[in-house]
Amino acid sequence: MNNEKLREVATQIRIDIIEMIAQSKSGHPGGSLSCTDILTTLYFDKMNIEPENPHWEGRDRLVLSKGHAAPALYATLAERGYFDKKHLSTLRKYGSILQGHPDIHSTPGIDMTTGSLGQGLSAANGIALAGKLNKIDYKVYAILGDGEIQEGQIWEAAMTSSHYDLDNLVVFIDNNGLQIDGRNEDVKNIYPIDKKFEAFGWHVINIDGHNFDEIKNALDEAKAAKGKPTVIVAKTVKGKGVSFMENQASWHGVAPKPEEKEKALAQLKGDK
Repeated sequence: MNNEKLREVATQIRIDIIEMIAQSKSGHPGGSLSCTDILTTLYFDKMNIEPENPHWEGRDRLVLSKGHAAPALYATLAERGYFDKKHLSTLRKYGSILQGHPDIHSTPGIDMTTGSLGQGLSAANGIALAGKLNKIDYKVYAILGDGEIQEGQIWEAAMTSSHYDLDNLVVFIDNNGLQIDGRNEDVKNIYPIDKKFEAFGWHVINIDGHNFDEIKNALDEAKAAKGKPTVIVAKTVKGKGVSFMENQASWHGVAPKPEEKEKALAQLKGDK
């Protein structure tokens, strides 16, 4: 898919994110908006998937380790055709197929239940290792939050990924620089991310996480890398696309009020 079309799709996904979270009066807009361009590129350009057959054994998998960004994934899956978009208005409601965090048993297209931060990479390792053992040629993609990599389990898992030469595993770090309590370096410094993963035996790529060419090129490079897992450290903007949410930790887990929703939608629709 060309970049212009990808931008149109990403904008629609951002619109859906704002509408979903505003309607549910609960959710995490900041980190959902920051990873939207990554999800758009994966699902609309790079991943080998069949939305009409979500359990196809040969499909590429995605683990959204930062499970609080579920609205971004749900909006992406709906736009890609995994389920009817009418379900987006039921986010976080009793009986909905769209829980507050991804649930493999509730939502078509979800490959792993996530939400307890720090555990997604371990799950992705298991899925990637299973592919190796079963000789099934699929890729496993995982999206981690930058604040999330303060968790010790991430680094145990990172060591495991390289130990087993999981070159079918590609991890994105959504490096928007902010977490619920403020700037990453103020809460617990995570930098340099790239050098740390390099020391753990990973192939490392640094990109602008909102530049579709850079995302595509990084994924092509990851596909060509052999013998080790790849991590793509994507510099992103928390709240991307909504000016008053951008680079504001306060929008980590707050739903927009009606007037804020309308202001956000006006901005996003102006970009279409």
